[in-house]
Amino acid sequence: MRLVGGNLRGRRLEAPAGRDIRPTSDRTREAIFNILAHADWAPEIEGAVVLDAFCGTGALGLEALSRGAKRAVFLDNGRESLDLVRRNVAALSVAGHCDIIRADATRPPRAQVACAFLFLDPPYAKGLAPTALTALRDRGWCAPDAVAVVEIGLEDPWEAPAFAEPLDDRAYGDTRVLFLRVG
Repeated sequence: MRLVGGNLRGRRLEAPAGRDIRPTSDRTREAIFNILAHADWAPEIEGAVVLDAFCGTGALGLEALSRGAKRAVFLDNGRESLDLVRRNVAALSVAGHCDIIRADATRPPRAQVACAFLFLDPPYAKGLAPTALTALRDRGWCAPDAVAVVEIGLEDPWEAPAFAEPLDDRAYGDTRVLFLRVG
């Protein structure tokens, strides 16, 4: 796994050893950030604060930092994931731009800062994305006009929360990527 764009482009990320953590592929990450860079509905990544919920390796938040985000908050309830994120953050020397929080994204703590982008990559086939998105919004994680990028399994059912405005919907292999306005 490598960062695919920005000032850290080409830098390696430590990948998980087992199958418990499913990182977003380089190809899918590149597609997500290309869409965000060119969509008239997306806020600027440059200078933004982003949330990487169900963060796994931290690849989405780290990609955002590489592309100019000023801060990334990594949220996961798994110790293995958070240890992996800490190692990746340290290897990239970006710790001063990161907050790492151990918490369940479906029951998050109150936000210390509202985020322009919320990246959610929950385990597939568990229906966690709508619950997490609602909880994150209710706990103050969404800035005005925030965009959520939600990854679910291609076959997973999806019903967006009433407050979420669909912006785009793409498929990459067995992954469906939803872009929603939530702020």
